[in-house]
Amino acid sequence: MFTLRQLRFLIALADELNFSRAAEICFVTQPTLSAGIQELEAQLGVTLFERTRRSVMLTEVGSQIVARARRLLVDAEDIRVLAQAHSNPFEGDLRLGVIPTIGPYLIPQTLPDIRKTFPKLRLFLREELTESLIDGLHSGRLDLLLIALPFETGSLSIEPLFEDGYQLATPPGSPATPGKGSETLLTSGHLMLLEKGHCLQRHALEAYPGKISNQQDDFAATSLPTLIAMVSEGLGITLLPNLAVEAGVAAKGQVHLTDLPDACPRQIVLAWRSGSARAEVFQRLGEVLRGDRPRPE
Repeated sequence: MFTLRQLRFLIALADELNFSRAAEICFVTQPTLSAGIQELEAQLGVTLFERTRRSVMLTEVGSQIVARARRLLVDAEDIRVLAQAHSNPFEGDLRLGVIPTIGPYLIPQTLPDIRKTFPKLRLFLREELTESLIDGLHSGRLDLLLIALPFETGSLSIEPLFEDGYQLATPPGSPATPGKGSETLLTSGHLMLLEKGHCLQRHALEAYPGKISNQQDDFAATSLPTLIAMVSEGLGITLLPNLAVEAGVAAKGQVHLTDLPDACPRQIVLAWRSGSARAEVFQRLGEVLRGDRPRPE
């Protein structure tokens, strides 16, 4: 009978379609992964991958088996976690996925409190975009997510942490007029945002629903520091989340910041698979991350 290890090899190769990268993900050598796939094919009596010198491709039956293998691995992980949670849910590994516009600005300052609260918990962080994180949660690759709403989360359990508003960053020498809010945002210059895929791009546009019409379509940054650098050069304006500003993301940038109290904030939340045996741990972690911030109504 096939093993869970072989199924992990299968899913890694299905995701990467490259033996070398799949082997790296599984922390094994390429020959070990290749042998595992061959053994699995022999046991099942079917060809899972079409191989050429230049490419690797899933067969039709391979695609169907991969879908079932993902569910099997999630169930297997849930069994392990359930057993661990019965003995002590506050011990062991916790794989936390975070988005780039939250993780660097929240986790470092709360890590000492997390370690103090959970001395026997080993926290592993993975920084990815929201869609990839949700896929990782469903596949069992991650245990918990730290993300921002609005975003479609389906049946996931959600623990609200706090609201995160915005500040307007403008070039030096041309500060926005304090208190103007959305009017300032619309008239101060060309709006630069993160590239598509970052939920902050959509959240920034939704800060003033239907009112932002001057977004630059020919520029998109990959990070907040890049946006700040572009603004400091006088190439446009941008919206920065308060969480990042409070953490000092703009401290070295020559930009002028204006508070936007009338902007619709994004919602910072924790998310996990419904029915998880570690829900109590996740909720307690939420209390640590929330700190003294006001909880959204």
